[in-house]
Amino acid sequence: MRILVVCGAGASSTFVAQRLRRAARDAGVPLTATAGSEASLAVDIETADVVLVGPHHVHRIEEITRLAEDRDVRVALLPDDIFRNDPDGSRALALATAGTTSIQH
Repeated sequence: MRILVVCGAGASSTFVAQRLRRAARDAGVPLTATAGSEASLAVDIETADVVLVGPHHVHRIEEITRLAEDRDVRVALLPDDIFRNDPDGSRALALATAGTTSIQH
């Protein structure tokens, strides 16, 4: 499974992607997690199975979901507190592996 974590410039998504990789490794879940930015989304989505969208992009979630649907990619909006309340990456991993498109606030 290939996970793309998207935020504005790619900085916050880097932390989430690192935590997600660690959580997946600890849980024995085979996946790759990479960070992307809003600017690179159209290209990066081509190699993703799941896109986790930073909570500050809630205003773009419908647009991102439409883009993803054309490629059979699942989308989940990360919760508002994901950057401070998911130190082990387990919440991000649960969203990534949920198996359905979900928009959560």
